[in-house]
Amino acid sequence: MPPALRAPLVVEFPFTRSLGPVQSAFLTGLRERTVLGVRCRDGRVLVPPVEYDPVTAEEIRELVEVAATGTVTSWAWNPRPRRHQPLDRPFAWALVRLDGADTAMLHALDALEAAAVHTGMRVRIRWAADRSGAITDIACFEPDDGGAVGGEPRVFGGEFADAVSGIVAPARLDYTYSPGRAQSRYLDALAGHRTVGERCPACGKVYVPPRGACPTCGVATAEQVEVGPRGTVTTYCVVNIKAKNLDIEVPYVYAHIALDGADLALHGRIGGIPYDQVRMGLRVEPVWTEGGRYPDHYRPTGEPDADYDSYKELL
Repeated sequence: MPPALRAPLVVEFPFTRSLGPVQSAFLTGLRERTVLGVRCRDGRVLVPPVEYDPVTAEEIRELVEVAATGTVTSWAWNPRPRRHQPLDRPFAWALVRLDGADTAMLHALDALEAAAVHTGMRVRIRWAADRSGAITDIACFEPDDGGAVGGEPRVFGGEFADAVSGIVAPARLDYTYSPGRAQSRYLDALAGHRTVGERCPACGKVYVPPRGACPTCGVATAEQVEVGPRGTVTTYCVVNIKAKNLDIEVPYVYAHIALDGADLALHGRIGGIPYDQVRMGLRVEPVWTEGGRYPDHYRPTGEPDADYDSYKELL
């Protein structure tokens, strides 16, 4: 049996969010080297602040300023920092309860070695030289041996000029993906412009892409069945937001397609037809680009639309 495929995979996207009054004040405060939290009705001070009490769900808005020093409540050593992490040398991830706060915040702690870090350790904020209103305005925490404990939190009654109203946080995940033997066989067949599923020996359903086992019966699947290449659009969505680095003009249609002979619909882009003419029951076929290992998109075959009863169980 050929080995399962393996390949590096990167999932990356910019996460854009707007900020309410509490988060806006918190991040703007970091830009000004001020740490703000919120005080709950029972007197607890939450840092980082939230807009609703996690215990009572009550809206909370009273901003208070806490110290830039604190105590490590828990930590984990990071011996091999990854790209874009706060420090390019071994460091600790630490939960730090700032003086005046009742909750801890997670950030990097710059220490020479793991032996130098311990619960109860006193630390202080090391501010970034260039600050823009983001959590990275705290470059990291650093040891504060002998430093005085900060005082009680102070009510913050001021306002910041040019407050931060939104952030864009890049998200990236690098990992090695193995699809397993069943999907490896499926991908190998696609490279030869064939679509192959696997039949459940108990219920007889043909799964495309195959999963190695029937999700209904819980038994292994091994019998390979070639399906398609034509199929039927069972349902679809119109995409109006252009993805970064994706050379497809919007709007376009992404659909569930039940290939002939399959009992599970797969995903595919619909092309060769205006987006507003795509419909349930549309008969389509794959379009392969030169050297492509999978269909680039599906286009109409020109056949009459499939009857709803023929695909209603595959929606």
